[in-house]
Amino acid sequence: MASARRLKRVAASQPGFINLKSASDSAGSASSRRKRVNKNKKKSWNKHSDINDIDEFLEDVRHQERTTGGLLSEKSDDSLFFLDIGQPKKAEQKEEEPVEGKKRKGKVSRPLRIDLILQHDSLVQPPKDVLAYQQPNAKKLRRIAQKAEQLAAKGVVPRRQKQLLNRRPVDRTVKKAVTEANNNPDREYYDIWGQESKNTADPWYLQQTGKKLVKRPEKLNEKPSVLPAVEVIAPGGSYNPDFFSHQALLQEAHDIEVKKQKEEDKIAKQLAVNRADTATEETVFNEQVEGLVEEENEEEEVALDEEEEDGVVGAIVLADKKTEKKRKREKAEKIKEQQRLADRRQTDQRQQLFQLRSIKASIKQQAQKTQAKQIKRKAKQEAQKAQPRRLGKLKFQPQDMEVQLSDELAGSLRRLKPEGSVLKDRFKSLQKRNLIEPRERAKFKRRLKLKYVEKRAFREIT
Repeated sequence: MASARRLKRVAASQPGFINLKSASDSAGSASSRRKRVNKNKKKSWNKHSDINDIDEFLEDVRHQERTTGGLLSEKSDDSLFFLDIGQPKKAEQKEEEPVEGKKRKGKVSRPLRIDLILQHDSLVQPPKDVLAYQQPNAKKLRRIAQKAEQLAAKGVVPRRQKQLLNRRPVDRTVKKAVTEANNNPDREYYDIWGQESKNTADPWYLQQTGKKLVKRPEKLNEKPSVLPAVEVIAPGGSYNPDFFSHQALLQEAHDIEVKKQKEEDKIAKQLAVNRADTATEETVFNEQVEGLVEEENEEEEVALDEEEEDGVVGAIVLADKKTEKKRKREKAEKIKEQQRLADRRQTDQRQQLFQLRSIKASIKQQAQKTQAKQIKRKAKQEAQKAQPRRLGKLKFQPQDMEVQLSDELAGSLRRLKPEGSVLKDRFKSLQKRNLIEPRERAKFKRRLKLKYVEKRAFREIT
């Protein structure tokens, strides 16, 4: 029985099968077999809704777009139909003469089938790549272009175009100088230490291309110090100096040492302890017994304090209230004093008219003082140029003067003893000329404490 029903269902599903039942019976049977489902949710609605007709319609639309490039209903009759007038007559072709060196071709070459399979047979246009047509800052550039069009319509020339019009025209007729060969003996002499030739290129071109050199600050052309690189020692420092020049050099070295000794004595004096401030036996004893012995003068001091307090309390007197008459008198005196000061000021101004000569003399004297101060200030500034500046946290310490005593002088260069160090002299010269900051030798600081260990072999020896 089940096999018969399955056979009927298969036969009914065939495309040529004609149902013998009436439409009403089939509708009634379908309605009686229809399941009742809830479509109140999206999931159940998609599951139990029949969308085959919509899929067939969309598939038909896609097929029309692939084959004809669009919907058939939207196309014209000329593109869908054509007039059949029979097979056209072929024109008589002339026999081409065989050309030497070329073979006569037979059939026209056709593309391979594999190439035909791989060809794109759909008439649907590929989707437009939006990113390929996008332009960064397109809105801003469009707005700038619109503004430029508006200004051009008004006759306003942009600033950049003005600069292009006003720049110096370049003479393109001038030819570049041909570089001569290095082995040419008749070539002009070129000084490699001379000043560089000025660049004759267009400044606007150099600026826009980034080839324009940065202007060197004028301060970099100034030397940090007016002192020479190598200072010549005084005549007394020679290996065989004159007596007076040698004594002058000794006196200068003596003055430097005396100055250093005075500074050391000054520091020692400031750090010295005053003997009057040192504690003696008597002061120590008084400090120990202070507060233990009652003095008789304490009662008298307390009594004097009470009398002073009474006197202060009695001195307080309430001020009387000012009357109307007294206030008016004070106001009139105040107005009279202001009037007297104004008259005095006016009189002084009149008297200054008769003091013009003395005023001019005082102004001249003040201008002379100002000029003298300016000269003094300029002289001080010039003197400071030869002095080392404070470039770091350390102050410049001049090198000790290299001088020999009278008994150390040598009559010849053979017996001359060298003094000082050339390296130290150059290092101090750089500091004195403000080329480097004063420095001191770095101190080695051990991170870990040094540990001494007594070895066994050491104990055996001792």
